Amino acid sequence: MSEMGKESQRRPAMLRWITRAIGLLLLCVIVAVGYRLASTKVELEIYRERLAGLSHEYESLRAMYNQAVRRTAVTELIVKDGRLSLAIRTIRGVDRVLDTPFDPAQEIYCDYALLDGRLWIRRVYDAHTPPSKGLVIDDSLEQVDWNNPAARYGKAVYRSLSEGRWIVTVTGDGSLGLVKTDANANVVLTSPPPVRDYDQIDKQIDEEMAHVTVGDVLKHIFSSGH
Repeated sequence: MSEMGKESQRRPAMLRWITRAIGLLLLCVIVAVGYRLASTKVELEIYRERLAGLSHEYESLRAMYNQAVRRTAVTELIVKDGRLSLAIRTIRGVDRVLDTPFDPAQEIYCDYALLDGRLWIRRVYDAHTPPSKGLVIDDSLEQVDWNNPAARYGKAVYRSLSEGRWIVTVTGDGSLGLVKTDANANVVLTSPPPVRDYDQIDKQIDEEMAHVTVGDVLKHIFSSGH
């Protein structure tokens, strides 16, 4: 057979191969587009289901958040005629006003300990006084057994203080604040408030709204067919 004859026989076979390849490619494109459309629909369905599951938890999360950021007055610092005193409320509800030897023009530290889930004021001292030499508010807190699981950690808030009234506040997650208040403000001090651990709401939502997997898509496709 001549070369021209062989070439004429190869052309139809090559055309059939090209046709099949193009058809297979188009099929893959159609399948991919179809899967993507199905996946998008399934994503919406899954997100809708997960949001429905989260909706009943949102109010409790919102309540936890509000409780975490709400500030409670726990200690009042009074600066009068260059002298510093503290107003403190014990768990028994008895208010005490304690005079201190510290100069409020220096940095004044209020030292708290988190014990049994509650924040207790422990000591007051200034920048020139080591904590161990500070004014101990409650003798039972002079020595803390940090090996006890109920003893979590200590916190302190500090700054120099001008004449007037200063309030130490605490939020539900244990964050301390120190602000000056009006001389005539009605401040209600709270006995050692509870401190709780709060998960970040955004983190929880991100975990719930995870990426849709191929298994999720196939599961919804097959389940929707019944």
